[in-house]
Amino acid sequence: MKERTVILEETFRKLVEEKKFSSLRDLMATMYPADVAAILSDLPLDMLPALFRLLPKDLAADTFVEMDGDIKEALIKSFSDNELKNVLDELYMDDTVDLIEEMPAGLVRRLMQQADADTRKRINEILKYPEDSAGSVMTTEFVSLRPEMTASDAIALIRATGVDKETINTCYVTDEKYHLLGTVTIRQLILAKPDQLCETLMSPNVITVTTKDDQETAVQTMSKYDFSSLPVVDAEGRLVGIITVDDAMDIMEEEATEDIAKMAAITPSDKPYLKTGVFEIWKNRIPWLLLLMVSATFTGIVITRFEDALALFPMLIAYIPMMMDTGGNSGSQASVTVIRALSLGEVEFTDIFRVVWKEFRVAILCGVTLTAANFVKLMLLDRLTAPVALTVCVTMLCTIVIAKMVGCTLPMLAKKAGLDPAVMASPFITTIVDVLSLLIYFQFASMILHIG
Repeated sequence: MKERTVILEETFRKLVEEKKFSSLRDLMATMYPADVAAILSDLPLDMLPALFRLLPKDLAADTFVEMDGDIKEALIKSFSDNELKNVLDELYMDDTVDLIEEMPAGLVRRLMQQADADTRKRINEILKYPEDSAGSVMTTEFVSLRPEMTASDAIALIRATGVDKETINTCYVTDEKYHLLGTVTIRQLILAKPDQLCETLMSPNVITVTTKDDQETAVQTMSKYDFSSLPVVDAEGRLVGIITVDDAMDIMEEEATEDIAKMAAITPSDKPYLKTGVFEIWKNRIPWLLLLMVSATFTGIVITRFEDALALFPMLIAYIPMMMDTGGNSGSQASVTVIRALSLGEVEFTDIFRVVWKEFRVAILCGVTLTAANFVKLMLLDRLTAPVALTVCVTMLCTIVIAKMVGCTLPMLAKKAGLDPAVMASPFITTIVDVLSLLIYFQFASMILHIG
């Protein structure tokens, strides 16, 4: 695939340099929009407007959607008002809204000026929905049928209007006030008798989401029922839009990217890594690093508190990193597992005691295994005395248990509090467990070795 892209890009450049625009137009007409966008995005910005104008009207719009925000911005600035209107007319409503949301204010005004009154009205309605809600990512271009329509009437309507709809595979049967009554597929309409009514063909058991439901909930629903599109209704049950499978894939990628960034203590960014400036990356990372650095000072305070005790048994210092790392790793394992379960809807806050009980048993098994292996290592290889080895091993067992308890409960508590569970992942849990492991370590040292 990479070799093919390189060859196409070289061909592009050669055809442009030789000004063989007719051949270039024919080449792009045979390609997928995503491939055209990828190649155009790697070319100098001053070449893009001329090349983009060679694309057929429908391919131009599809290619435009696949481009990064900065490329779109550069193209919009180069478009005439007529060219901009032509592109907007070919975009589906959800893509138009996405474009409006990512463009600077100056370009937004120009975009809205080129849209017709009905489009502006629908754009403003979608923009009113909460960010990351089902209403904010839906498209309003779907096929709506009436229950009294015959199969032949429905097919005729689809032929007349389907070209402007994002999908016609699933059609939605509504009453005169747009209350959703059922769904019927294009397959059912084609195979039905011409005079069969839609109300006899439709499936009345429709799975829906509301406009204010989280977009992640919508994607989970689509995944659970293997839907290619999902109807979105308002508070009164009226059909206002649908979410299609291509949008669901984008949402999944966006949510996964955001969670990964938060779990690594980084502010999420919408830009690709290579197109993100050094200063912007610094801004995304430094607040979290400062916060974690300040929180990590508690570790130093604990060590300072027991500095005199450590002077009596200096060998205890050598095992502090092992304790902290083992505790942090154990907590991270539990937190990542629970965060994934929460994001997939496998567990709810009401399951917290079941989760804690499960992780407690896992912690005991992991702790006993690691403690036994570590005790053998301390006695045979490190040649420690039995009391010191016992101190290290008992501390490890308790640290693992507590780390897994912290790791599994914090994400669930965060979810209950309305926060993103991913925020409570590795960095924060590791910091908390580091402090707790040191306190446990020195407590057992005081009890077994009589120091402190």
